[in-house]
Amino acid sequence: MRAPLVDGFGRVHTDLRLSLTDRCNLRCTYCMPAEGLDWLPRPQLLTDDELVRLVGVFASLGVRTVRLTGGEPLLRRGLPGLVARLSELGLALSLTTNGVGLERQAEALRAAGLRRVNVSLDTLRPDRFLELTLRDRHADVLRGLAAARAAGLAPVKVNTVLMRGVNDDEAPELLDWALEHGYALRFIEQMPLDPQHGWDRGTMVDADEILAVLGRTHALTPVEVRGSAPAEEFLVDGGPATVGVVGSVTRPFCGSCDRLRLTADGQVRNCLFARDESDLRAPLREGASDDELADRLRLAVAGKKKGHGIGEPGFVQPDRPMSAIGG
Repeated sequence: MRAPLVDGFGRVHTDLRLSLTDRCNLRCTYCMPAEGLDWLPRPQLLTDDELVRLVGVFASLGVRTVRLTGGEPLLRRGLPGLVARLSELGLALSLTTNGVGLERQAEALRAAGLRRVNVSLDTLRPDRFLELTLRDRHADVLRGLAAARAAGLAPVKVNTVLMRGVNDDEAPELLDWALEHGYALRFIEQMPLDPQHGWDRGTMVDADEILAVLGRTHALTPVEVRGSAPAEEFLVDGGPATVGVVGSVTRPFCGSCDRLRLTADGQVRNCLFARDESDLRAPLREGASDDELADRLRLAVAGKKKGHGIGEPGFVQPDRPMSAIGG
């Protein structure tokens, strides 16, 4: 194994978020406009062979966990085959999805080596889901969650973004539903990653508010050991079930961040909010060796900033939205 990926602040990077596509089959209002975005041309996307080779370089530098993201990663053609190839690298594989196509693929993905899933779901109400996503697919997401649980993709995690005056009234209901079905619920603060650059901190429901609301109906006990996980976890009514809150804006966890991102077009991002990217696709296609790619990757990690800078005077939102970066 090569020397690990360490930045200038001593953080060792072992977690890769691997985007498989920038395309999505929903139109969540805080993520993209109703008409969609200008998708990346297919020749710009990394092929399966290229993805496997680059992930192998990451693995040789100490990366041990890979989360497949998008856009919507289930839209990637031949996904179970790609998962099987990545699994052969000895990595722990998970996937973040909107759940729309999960019912069809859950068993095949589990058989290929996928271990768990995070499913995004912001409401339990079909009419509100239609308003938020502009697609009538709520029932598909619920069936996808059930299929993931049946396939053994455990724990099945549910990611929820609360928005003031939109769905923040559902927090207790969502938690009770997750407890009933055995899902691990994670509330995530809304982040400035929309393509319209219209994020307003005033509409964001922050971690303190979420915990206060949940605390009215359930006893929440902090789980002491967090490590580098983005979510602060709390035992619900003494456990064993937990609920998590990802306070990316108000409770940043940059000091323990061990994550890197590789976009679907082969750009390394050392932070979700980075303004710069490091190109691996061009040197890969020009014949660079694994050692040369590893050197480029080390250089990208070395330049990682101390924190994301949200709230600081000089903060500027990334040009790329979340769907193009990979969650």
